[in-house]
Amino acid sequence: MSDGETPMNQKLADAFGRSGLSQGDLARRVAARARLYGHRHVNPDASNVRRWLQGGMPRDPLPKIIADVFSDVFKRRVTTYDLGLGESPDLDRPLTYSPSFQETVESVTELGRADMDRRKFLAASPFVTAAGVGPSRDWLLSTLDQEPEPGPRVRLEDVTSVRNMFATFQEMDVMQGGGSGRLVLTEYMNQHVYPLLRRTHSEDVRRALCSAAAEQTYLLGWMAYDSGEHGTAQRYLIQALRLAEESGDVALGAHVLAGMADQATLLGSPSEGRRLAQAGRQGLRSAHSPACLADLWALEARALALLGDKAATAKAVAESEAAFTRVVRDDEPEWAKFIDGAYLHGEYANAFRDLNQADQSAEHARQSIEYAREQKRARRGAMSHAALAVSHLQKQDLEAAHATGVRTLDLARQVKSSRCVEAAQDIQHRMVPFGRHPLVADFNERVRQFVTAA
Repeated sequence: MSDGETPMNQKLADAFGRSGLSQGDLARRVAARARLYGHRHVNPDASNVRRWLQGGMPRDPLPKIIADVFSDVFKRRVTTYDLGLGESPDLDRPLTYSPSFQETVESVTELGRADMDRRKFLAASPFVTAAGVGPSRDWLLSTLDQEPEPGPRVRLEDVTSVRNMFATFQEMDVMQGGGSGRLVLTEYMNQHVYPLLRRTHSEDVRRALCSAAAEQTYLLGWMAYDSGEHGTAQRYLIQALRLAEESGDVALGAHVLAGMADQATLLGSPSEGRRLAQAGRQGLRSAHSPACLADLWALEARALALLGDKAATAKAVAESEAAFTRVVRDDEPEWAKFIDGAYLHGEYANAFRDLNQADQSAEHARQSIEYAREQKRARRGAMSHAALAVSHLQKQDLEAAHATGVRTLDLARQVKSSRCVEAAQDIQHRMVPFGRHPLVADFNERVRQFVTAA
């Protein structure tokens, strides 16, 4: 190689050699995929391909499109990183709510691949507060229809198999925490579900498949959220919302917005959390799921409490309770089964806790604890015990808070959930004003041991 000559892109050359394509074939496929994504100005030829192979860097959006073409050829996810066209997988791509169904499929597949590989840069990806604005707006306003690519047709039986697995994974999350089954679900989605999205379907099968994929993509996001990987969680939730739109399942889309609202509020953006919950409620005007509506009102109450609006919080809790009275369990979808007394009273308890209304918080915490105990739900029990412990501290009852805090730790040890860790640490932080009291020292040591083990 002479001085100043661009080095060959060996990764791209290796993939090109294995593909069996000619330079003209690759150029035509890239141009066709670009048109499918709406980039009609992108029209490379063989000379462009030759430059890429020799190390020339194609301009955006070509690297993503080239990676998608090779993904089709090899029947597995190929990223820009794999082709030497990016320093790492494009982790901003799953933050985009694309109008193209095909690009959505590629985004969620690339995200799943990076998650399954457990790449460090994915775990460190940031939560972007404003990223929910466009998706929630587009979900409300858009009805989009893109046809999938040719390939082996998907049958309704394939979708039923996917849907039947959802209950198993959701039960694993509810009973054992998001850190328990997430890797298994990630592998299942990458090996069995996301590949189905790239095949052809009749319209009814396509919608059913998108609904099933949205459910489980949401669950992946929720598991990441429960594990404290908020950037990963946000990316899954945005793509789940897009898949829900493609399915035409409005209630499922509202459910995904509830998860996005919960995350935004937890991460210190209650105004954004409230807006996302409101978007979900507006969408539910054309669908029927009292359980989802109860959840959205509860999450709006959580946001309002952090905003300090006592009257609006109380109203939102009352609206949530009213919606829940209309729930007919057998009429609700599988994903709504966790929205019950244990969950809702726990959310109400947290809302009143944030308003420093200890009596109301304690009342709802105790109801949540009782439901959770009957169902043997350790994660929900731990979090509601934490809310009860804080209510004791707000009433200056350190002895009761310590006893309840110890019970929080006992339950939290039974699950893999960063939220349980954070709940225990919140109690610890709130004990600081009690100084060097022996009960404070004892609880600090218990938390230290728990966090070390976790």
